[in-house]
Amino acid sequence: MTKLIFEKSKKGRICANLPEIEAEENKEISSLIPKSFLREELNLPEVSELELIRHFTELGRKNFSIDSGFYPLGSCTMKYNPKINEQISRIEKINNLHPYQPIDQVQGALEIMYTLSEYLKEISGFKGITLQPAAGAHGELTGLLMIKKYFEKIGDKKRIKVLVPDTAHGTNPATAAMCGFTVVELKSNSKGQVDAETLKENLDDTVAALMMTNPNTLGIFEEDILTISGLVHKSGGLLYYDGANLNAIMGLARPGDMGFDVCHLNLHKTFSTPHGGGGPGAGVVCCNERLEPFLPVPILKKESDGTYNWDYDRKDSIGKVKAYYGNFGMYVRALTYILANGKEGINQISKDAVLNANYLKEKLKDTFDLPYDIPCMHEFVLSGKSLKKTGVSTLNFAKRLLDYGVHAPTIYFPLVVPEAIMIEPTETETKEQLDEFISIMKKVAEESATNPEMVIKAPHNTPVGRVDEAQAARSLNLCWSTSCN
Repeated sequence: MTKLIFEKSKKGRICANLPEIEAEENKEISSLIPKSFLREELNLPEVSELELIRHFTELGRKNFSIDSGFYPLGSCTMKYNPKINEQISRIEKINNLHPYQPIDQVQGALEIMYTLSEYLKEISGFKGITLQPAAGAHGELTGLLMIKKYFEKIGDKKRIKVLVPDTAHGTNPATAAMCGFTVVELKSNSKGQVDAETLKENLDDTVAALMMTNPNTLGIFEEDILTISGLVHKSGGLLYYDGANLNAIMGLARPGDMGFDVCHLNLHKTFSTPHGGGGPGAGVVCCNERLEPFLPVPILKKESDGTYNWDYDRKDSIGKVKAYYGNFGMYVRALTYILANGKEGINQISKDAVLNANYLKEKLKDTFDLPYDIPCMHEFVLSGKSLKKTGVSTLNFAKRLLDYGVHAPTIYFPLVVPEAIMIEPTETETKEQLDEFISIMKKVAEESATNPEMVIKAPHNTPVGRVDEAQAARSLNLCWSTSCN
């Protein structure tokens, strides 16, 4: 069998010498392990330390990240993670804590969590908070479980529906369904917003909640949000705010002031903690007084003497949703980010994100189809349908962008726009970088018209070329070696 280039293993090469195990084998414990799980030898690669370092360094060079290039991934807010965040999170007295240490030994850590919570409550406009959820979708699940528990508490068993606009964040319908609700989609109007009349037609005493993000996934602010929240509350329902797009309004507007009852905040989108790679993330949930009793246990409290403690005595709580107390390292990074920017800085972040997005939109709208030609917030959506005249799909277009050293925007989402190209530049990109991206977008559009075959076969100079994505998803091979099973 042909060896892959990265298989460098040679018998006898090692990175470290480990001492012999002196402890005697525990026969009782060993008998609990099925024999099929026991191996005499492990088929692991044998390499020197230098080879190991070079191997992983080379793999790292092949990865694309926000630290290596422009990453305009719409809806996901792939923003720069300031290195001061990492330095603070790696302080020994912070990094070496254990969540089950005696509470009198971790008062500093609890103060970090409490201080972050107070800032996030102020930014979101809510009174209650839990830091536990591990990511945005986990926050959604927590929020909807709280809504479900609320209606159970008041004995309203008819509330079995959740309304979800077609411009909502992609995980909303799945989350509602996982919580046992029936999902009803609301079609957006010609402005790309929730239509009040359509909402009225779907509101009755079976509706538990309306899930929205504002601005929505088209990057458009819901101008009728106060009317919408009023209608839902009048019908007896609640409103859930998906915080995926908070980077557009942080410091400028608050979900709590818009009439929402509960929301999640993505620390890994808005507050610059690391995003991607499987986590850890943080999907903090905030809520108003009505839903506060149902927050997960425990809730962090500040006592009258200034110390911090956990409150487990909450009879209406939905229970724990995460091991320990959530992903503490993300809290340290987020608080560092908030303190480093301050009130004025937090406000400016949103303004710059909105400015950058509108600049790109205005510069690109004559080259691509723009389904909603109105001022956007932190992101906007183009359509690549005109490219298909020469056989170039949006997927082909996105693959060709990789050849120019930028990550492709989100494509084919939201579904309300055919051949969608969803672009979010964030606040930290310079005008020079934005102009370079504009030039690349126009260049690939030109190539799509004059040399479509080259675009269709892209990418041409990336470490991995075009793959059969359907086959790859069905036939995963996660082995490092061609010989392992």
